Amino acid sequence: MLSLLARRAPDATICPSEVARAIAQDWRGAMPAVHATVDALVRDGLVRLSWKGQPLMTRTGPYRIGHPRDD
Repeated sequence: MLSLLARRAPDATICPSEVARAIAQDWRGAMPAVHATVDALVRDGLVRLSWKGQPLMTRTGPYRIGHPRDD
């Protein structure tokens, strides 16, 4: 996840399914692991979540994964 994100512009985001597709052929089966990893990375301040440009505090519903903010 962090590797995919590192290849993007600072203001770009990635989709959780993009991460799952990068790590598993059965990407749908990998989604629970992706979500758990996202939760841990958000908790550690290593990524941020958003949806349609609006920040999310927690992972609920659809979301995008982005670089942490510098503010």
